[in-house]
Amino acid sequence: MSRAHSVPQRRKRVMVVGLVGAGALSTAMAVAALAAGSGDSAPAQAILCPSPVSAVQALTIPDSARAEVDRELANLDKQIAEANERLKNSVGQGGPNFVQNAILGPLKSKRVAALDRIAIAIGRKGVAPQGLDRFATCSLGQPGDQAPGPAPITSAPATSAAAGQPQGPQPVGRIACPDPVIPVAVPAAARAEVDRELSNLDKQIAEANERLKNSVGQGGPNFVQNAILGPLKSKREAALNRIETAIGRVAAKPEGLERFATCSVN
Repeated sequence: MSRAHSVPQRRKRVMVVGLVGAGALSTAMAVAALAAGSGDSAPAQAILCPSPVSAVQALTIPDSARAEVDRELANLDKQIAEANERLKNSVGQGGPNFVQNAILGPLKSKRVAALDRIAIAIGRKGVAPQGLDRFATCSLGQPGDQAPGPAPITSAPATSAAAGQPQGPQPVGRIACPDPVIPVAVPAAARAEVDRELSNLDKQIAEANERLKNSVGQGGPNFVQNAILGPLKSKREAALNRIETAIGRVAAKPEGLERFATCSVN
């Protein structure tokens, strides 16, 4: 290989390694800030996420996709910092599932969407990687704990259009979600908040249907589940949890509304 071809390759490696350092630094800063602001009222906790940087570094990334990939990797660090900030500011809120439903669940959905955008960006001019969503799931630990490793690969291997992916315009389905049934009488003091969250559920479906329509043909076989239905389920769980919490402030708190969170495409 000539010197003229070897130099750009070194530049690419330096850019990614720089992101590794930036990711580690931003995560460390978020954890340190969390530990410093926790006070004596509760033990410091931190959100720990597996890093996809090494896996992305090993991919062949087209030059045209480099900026978008770097931006989404930085976005993953930003998501962790924001989730840690919310964790610090919500100590004592909600029920036993609050952190999972209101912080870890939405964070996973955001990470799935960002990782899917990385795969799409690479796939426009190269071979789209499969299985990056294994880096999406985060957990709760103590500051300084080692981040969890990625989940096993469950996505199907990458295939090309020539290998049998459908060609031409694809039919657009509709997202169907179950209507939530609140099993208790809603107190007057909670009515406005409950009505607002019920309207929010309808808005979420409309937004998801719009994205479904505008993303036909994008991503791999798991795109709709990972980038649309998964995030929609997390948003619905959070809204349903807020309904439970609003009622629970002034009356007996209903449980199990998250069973209305899962939607499908028909």
